Amino acid sequence: MENVIELKDVWVNYEDTTILESVDLIVRNHDFLAIMGPNGGGKSTLLKVILGLIKPGKGSVKLLGDSPCKTRQYVGYVSQHITSNLDFPISVRDVVLMGRISHAGPFKRYSKEDRQAAYDALNKVDMLEYKDRQINELSGGQKQRVFIARALVNNPRLLLLDEPSAGIDAQRQKDFYELLKKLKEEIAIVMITHDLGAVSVHIDKIACLNKKLHYHDSKNLHAPDLEAVYGCPVDLIAHGIPHRVLEQH
Repeated sequence: MENVIELKDVWVNYEDTTILESVDLIVRNHDFLAIMGPNGGGKSTLLKVILGLIKPGKGSVKLLGDSPCKTRQYVGYVSQHITSNLDFPISVRDVVLMGRISHAGPFKRYSKEDRQAAYDALNKVDMLEYKDRQINELSGGQKQRVFIARALVNNPRLLLLDEPSAGIDAQRQKDFYELLKKLKEEIAIVMITHDLGAVSVHIDKIACLNKKLHYHDSKNLHAPDLEAVYGCPVDLIAHGIPHRVLEQH
C-alpha cells in the first residue's frame, strides 16, 4: 500500500533538550495508528513534524510522497485543545465552513461547492441534522464530530488527531471510535491518545513514544517497550486466546 508518512532518523532539539530522538515511522494508506506515551514525550511535536510546522534538526520527512510544505493541504488536523467562546454565536455549518476558508473568494464568500462540501463532511460524521444549531449547544462528543467534519471538508488523504476523545464520556467514546473506524476505510488516521482501553479494541496499530519511538507495525504491545516509554512496569492486556476481559464500569 502507498506510504502516506515516511520519517527516517528524525531528531528534534529545543536548545539543549532533545524532544525526538532517531524516530523512524512509516504509515500506509488506510492505517489507523495510535501513538501513546507520557506527557512531554514528544507526541504533539511529532504531529507538527509530520505537518512540516517543525523542521527536524536531522533526518528526513515525507508526507504523501513529498515535502510536508507541499502536501499538508491534503491533511486534516484536529488539535488537542479546541475551545469555543460560549458568548460567540456560530452555527455548526459555519464551523465546518472554516475549513474551506482558503477556497473562499476575495470577499471571503463561500461558494455553492463550499457549502456542499460542508454538508458532505457533516453527513460523514452523522451531524448533518445539526447544521443550523449553535456549536455550544452540543455535547462534547458532538462538538468533536463537528471539528472532525471541519478537518474532512477538503477531502484529505490523512487525518491527524491529538487526543480527540478527551472530555467525552465512555459511551460517546465508543460511538466516536466507531466513526473513526468507518473513516479509516477512506483515509489513513494517526491519533495521539492516552486511552489504552479504547486503543486495545478499536485501533489497528500502536506506537509508543517518549523521545524514542517504539513501533512494530502492529497493535501488539511489548512489555519492554512500555517500560522504556513510561519508566516503570506496565500491566499488559492480552488479546486473542487466552485473554483477559475487563468489564465496563
